[in-house]
Amino acid sequence: MNRLPFALRTLTVLSAALLGGCASFSPDGGFDAVQSVTQSRIQKDVVWTRDDASRSQTQTRVDALLAQPLAADDAVQIALLNNPGLQAAFQSLGIAEADWVQARTLPNPGLTAGRLTRGSEVEWDGVLHLFLMQMLTMPMRIQIEQRLFEKTRTEVTLEVLRLAADTRKAYFTAVAADETARYMRQAMEAAEAGADLGRRMAQAGNWSKLSQARQQVFYADTALALARAEQAQVQAHEQLTRLLGLDNAARLRLPERLPELPATLPALPDIEQQALDQRLDLQMQRQAAEALADNLGLTRRTRFINVLELGLVYSDSNVEPTQRGFELTFELPLFDWGTARVARAEAIYMQTVQRAAAMAVDVRSQVRETYAMYRSQYDIARHYRDEVVPLQKSISEENLLRYNGMLIGVFELLADARMQIGSVNNAIVAQRDFWLAQSEMQMALIGAPGKMPAAAVSSAPAAAGGH
Repeated sequence: MNRLPFALRTLTVLSAALLGGCASFSPDGGFDAVQSVTQSRIQKDVVWTRDDASRSQTQTRVDALLAQPLAADDAVQIALLNNPGLQAAFQSLGIAEADWVQARTLPNPGLTAGRLTRGSEVEWDGVLHLFLMQMLTMPMRIQIEQRLFEKTRTEVTLEVLRLAADTRKAYFTAVAADETARYMRQAMEAAEAGADLGRRMAQAGNWSKLSQARQQVFYADTALALARAEQAQVQAHEQLTRLLGLDNAARLRLPERLPELPATLPALPDIEQQALDQRLDLQMQRQAAEALADNLGLTRRTRFINVLELGLVYSDSNVEPTQRGFELTFELPLFDWGTARVARAEAIYMQTVQRAAAMAVDVRSQVRETYAMYRSQYDIARHYRDEVVPLQKSISEENLLRYNGMLIGVFELLADARMQIGSVNNAIVAQRDFWLAQSEMQMALIGAPGKMPAAAVSSAPAAAGGH
């Protein structure tokens, strides 16, 4: 009766010996690699705020950046520091590392204890189960989880770079929307003056109803364009506010105008090969294929035996001598030979390989497309800046001279203003679209590019600003 504690102590000591080498977590949780890639690709800092001290430091830095008019790089930096969705994505590193640590940890043994009586005889039984199959396959499982952890780290890095690109595009859209709204308010003042003058001339009998109606149509169209411009302004500000992780758009201080076009565009030789070497989403797909290849090898090795347990048996009785021994439990492959498991693993692996090949084709096409858009938008923006707007300005100056010389009337001058509104708005749309195309091209070289927003390829005045 009093031998049971000794047996249990023996089993407990053996269990502790098997579990003595447990794996531990890394100090950085894989985040140092994310920081390094972000710094090398876009020269920005990224912080994983896991305690109150880091949150306080981050908030101080964000407040300092918001205290001055934002440049595009400042907006990107705020987003990388303050976006709560990005902080949630960083937790994926902790989840993946926990799976990796779990794979490096020996499985807990099973312990079975029993008490049987037969008349005056009392029998104590104890069995320690060791899961041999899990132990034998630990090296491969560790390798699989390590690859999955690396894949998760690449995913998180790609999420950082996508947020940076989205923020940059939202910034240029918001600045252009502000410019549009200001310009359309000026146009609205001119339209109101023309409509009021036409109304008074019609009342005096010096103007026809047709001419007055045309002036009223111009006023109505300008009012509608202003309403759309203000609506686009609100939407652009709120989009930027969400990406920056701010509680409201009132804290935004944006410059009055978009940045000037660069003097020249940098040459990008071997742009396709550069994208194939640098694209993080393509690297992530390759890592997934490698992990599945390891998993396929594990499936093939364990196709016949999926359960293998070793049990150390101890049986003590107050009547019979103590019994000691072991028992081995394994699965008999009578019906399931593991063929379906292997076929499924092979199909998943080949599917991933083919997807990686398809992604390589898509990458080449995407980078060619975005680079062509980048060059084209630059040429269009320069054409508006150097040709269309200066010509329209020259026409306006000549008409003003003719008006001062009483060769034309005020309504001819207002008609010329209508043409100028369209050309200036289109010029700013083109300038904004160039900066959006530049952001798309930069993302195409390092990660999956997004789609250009509908407003970015249109010439609607409400989506642009005026100089």
